[in-house]
Amino acid sequence: MNNDERKALISFLSIYMGSAIFLIGILLYIYYQDEVESLQKTCSMELNNASMNIKADILNSFMHNKKFVPKKLKEDDIKYALFDGDKKVIYSYLEGKDFIKFKNNFYENGSFHYFVSKIDEIGIPIKYIVMETCRGVQSRDKLRIYTVLAFIFSSIFVGLIAIFLARILLKPVRDKVVHLDNFIKDSAHELNTPVSVLMTSVSMLKKGKNPEKMMKYILSSSKQISQIYNDIHFSAFNDFQENIDERISLDELINESVEFFNDISITKNIKIETELEKFEILMDKTKTQKLINNLISNAVKYSKNGSIISIKLKNGIFAVQDFGIGISKEEQEEIFKRYKRGINSEGGFGIGLDIVKRVCNDYRLKLSLQSKIDEGSTFYIDFNKIAISQ
Repeated sequence: MNNDERKALISFLSIYMGSAIFLIGILLYIYYQDEVESLQKTCSMELNNASMNIKADILNSFMHNKKFVPKKLKEDDIKYALFDGDKKVIYSYLEGKDFIKFKNNFYENGSFHYFVSKIDEIGIPIKYIVMETCRGVQSRDKLRIYTVLAFIFSSIFVGLIAIFLARILLKPVRDKVVHLDNFIKDSAHELNTPVSVLMTSVSMLKKGKNPEKMMKYILSSSKQISQIYNDIHFSAFNDFQENIDERISLDELINESVEFFNDISITKNIKIETELEKFEILMDKTKTQKLINNLISNAVKYSKNGSIISIKLKNGIFAVQDFGIGISKEEQEEIFKRYKRGINSEGGFGIGLDIVKRVCNDYRLKLSLQSKIDEGSTFYIDFNKIAISQ
């Protein structure tokens, strides 16, 4: 990963995670506040109910002229105290040591919640019932811990999702950068051979050595450079949606291409054999020429020195067969992708067959391939869909 990709990844993660974590924090804060309020209401109701029960027992005792005897409640976490009118303790087993706020009906102090109820009946010395519990505070503390843990785990989860999404989003860009980088290197390598042959041939020609042979090499190298340039230009700038269809004699167009590549194949001592039937189609001439040229060019590049290339046009099916290195089944699935090269170092830089595939798709022509390692390959294009009836 280079610096630019790293910066883009960090920026994406910062914005995505920052906004996501901020939103999660707000939602958890709202949830926490609502739960705390709910806990306080529940706590207040529980203390109020316990206070009402104690008050009922006190009133019942005095109504029957009995002395009220305080006793501990069944709930260990709820305690109470009784005070007289001067707010002096009559009975208490509260845990909290702080001063009781008799003016507040329900409040929190330290680790406890308190609920204060008043008895206004005349003749009863007990005037205040103070209830105490640690339930609310403990529940709130647990809630706080759970909320913080939820925030931490949510942030980690968001971070993992962000990294996963970043990798998915950056992968096509990364692949494109790698392909383009390889394309530049391969195009330089592809141009190096004909340019080197051209310069060597010119140098030999100046010295008067084998002028006829050197002229053939110069012509071959020039045509290779022209073919490479045309492929790059066509792939980069041509709009595949714009077709100027016209009546084309396919066999004549193939013959023109064969004559063109005869001067290129001479450097590898390759012989091109043809067997062509008369066949006319309605198609864009430039794109048709690209189909033919790239299949023949591909055959020349991957054929062995001194071998034969067989080109046939029969029953509307154009076939280009070479007896070169062949293509494995795994590569056959990938070979038509842009910038995908064969294993032969003499091969091009992967746009020729991509052009063939795109043009065939544009005209809905059936493109097929048969190949075996070390035996060669045969490409087929069925032109019958766009044939002109004779």
